[in-house]
Amino acid sequence: MYLFGFIVALLLANKRSQQAWSPITKPQVEDLIFYAMLGVILGGRLGYVFFYGWQQLMVDPLYLFKITQGGMSFHGGLVGVMVAVWLYGRKLGHDLWVMTDFVAPLVPLGLGFGRIGNFINGELWGKPTEMPWGFIVNGVSLHPSQLYEALLEGFILFWIIWMYSQIKRPKKAVSGLFLMGYGLFRFFIEFYRVPDAHLDYLALGWVTMGQILTMPMILIGAYLMISAYKSNNQ
Repeated sequence: MYLFGFIVALLLANKRSQQAWSPITKPQVEDLIFYAMLGVILGGRLGYVFFYGWQQLMVDPLYLFKITQGGMSFHGGLVGVMVAVWLYGRKLGHDLWVMTDFVAPLVPLGLGFGRIGNFINGELWGKPTEMPWGFIVNGVSLHPSQLYEALLEGFILFWIIWMYSQIKRPKKAVSGLFLMGYGLFRFFIEFYRVPDAHLDYLALGWVTMGQILTMPMILIGAYLMISAYKSNNQ
């Protein structure tokens, strides 16, 4: 699923590079995707270990490298991609927001494929449900929260951001829409997901680590969009 995500990102980046205002030329697309791949993989693993697996890390420092145990974190992958595209942008003379505005529409479909991978692996099931689309797992009907995420954070978010970015927008606006859109969808779906067993709910009997990590995304995304249009009007 990661491979599908990278292939689709490459195809979409080639298409975006043809826009008249694109900061990335077609010959630069492959290098950009290579940097982004490193950011996703390294950041995703580091993020999972430090956000969700720090208890195991304290017991076994080599847990960081045991990639068959635990998983990947979206929030860590996001930070990894931002660092990677910032480094590549420096080579091209572009700042961070120019790069993330270009990359943001390439990300959601990869997220959608990743959640389908979770579904295929039979992991990250949601809470018990009586809805007719629940899946029977060990005799209990559960929300297919992986598919909810694939739909909202993947395909619907892609459509929103792709359509929005078809005309030139103020710098930071596309990045802000992605952060805010993903954050809102993820915060909502966390009510149907089951938190990691070793973390459980962190506050009020319902707040999860995913929601804590997602709230800053919503706030930063809203700030970026407001500042983008405010600066553009000036």
